[in-house]
Amino acid sequence: MTFMPRMTSQTRAISPTRPLRWRRWGAAIADVWHVHGEAGAGGFYRSPDPRLVVFLGAQAGALRLRTSPHGAWLEGIGAFYIPAGMPLWSALPEERDYAHLDFHLEAGPLAQRLRAAGGAQRMDEAHFLAAENRTQPLAALLAEEVQNPSRPDIMLDGLLSALLCEVLDLGATVAEPRRGGLPPHVIRDLRSHALSALHRRIEVAELAELAGLSESWLTRAFKQSLGTTPQRWLTQLRVETAMGLMTDTPMGLAEIAAAVGFADQAHLTRAFRAAQGETPAAWRKVRTRAISSNHGSLVQARP
Repeated sequence: MTFMPRMTSQTRAISPTRPLRWRRWGAAIADVWHVHGEAGAGGFYRSPDPRLVVFLGAQAGALRLRTSPHGAWLEGIGAFYIPAGMPLWSALPEERDYAHLDFHLEAGPLAQRLRAAGGAQRMDEAHFLAAENRTQPLAALLAEEVQNPSRPDIMLDGLLSALLCEVLDLGATVAEPRRGGLPPHVIRDLRSHALSALHRRIEVAELAELAGLSESWLTRAFKQSLGTTPQRWLTQLRVETAMGLMTDTPMGLAEIAAAVGFADQAHLTRAFRAAQGETPAAWRKVRTRAISSNHGSLVQARP
């Protein structure tokens, strides 16, 4: 439970008509919104994480969207992908109810997923798909699983990959294997091991032994597969886990710092500020207020 959605938003004249439902698996969180919008409603959204959104049912295409404050409005959109950091504005010309399925995606695992499909270069661009498209049956099935879970996570993961292929328009090109990179199962094993031992110091040699590589080869493979070093990856895991504890538990910051393997609270603060641009206390205050207004949900942003 390390990855947390971090989107900030400002909405007007939009209100939920049903309780928010969400589901987490791997490096993704999906939530289903059912909302009512007044004529002239709209919003502004920005997230440091990539997002995928599919509108559900007959009201797909109701919202107008744009990625710059004075750009032309895009109309009739049924699904879209927004890269990390890109702002998004929405507007609703007419009063209506509508629903959408939102995915908050962790950038590193998303890049790995798209690289396997030959489309990693497309994750830094916005993509918009018309309302009449093939995502609807996929999104409907996934939304039902979010609201009424009955299948394992592997099913949701496959549907998410299918949605990404549709919205990002990925072709049948087979990606060329990356020499020297880490296989997905090794990355999963390393992540599982690191999370179970996060409270203590974890040496690169320990990870290298688990992967069956030398330290130098592991570092090279990390850079090829994840774009970072093992130590920075561990720090990222510690920060993400701390974010989860700050949101999900009443633990104090010093206690959280010890639980995720930082030397002390000051060490946590330095690493957190470097990763998130603000202190843990400031981040927690904003998220706690947002979660409280959302009736305890893990997903902070309003629709």
